Amino acid sequence: MLVGLVSGAALGAVVGMLFAPRKGKEIREKIGKTSENYINDAKSKFNEFSDNLNDKVESLKAKTKANMSDSKMEEKYYDAKKDIHDMKM
Repeated sequence: MLVGLVSGAALGAVVGMLFAPRKGKEIREKIGKTSENYINDAKSKFNEFSDNLNDKVESLKAKTKANMSDSKMEEKYYDAKKDIHDMKM
């Protein structure tokens, strides 16, 4: 969706410049600068999205590891309790 929005804005800017009453060289320079700005903005947004996604994945990994260690701890607790019960018999 973000890519579509950026692409649409870039296309609209290019079409607007093509119909503006300016010389060809000026229009090409302006299109180049504008497209460079849009590309840099898109890269920035993508990097921000990627970093955010990476943070969430790392957080999920940490939570999963914590949950796994809790489960193993409980498992060891119940195994030890079973062993103690077996020794009493």
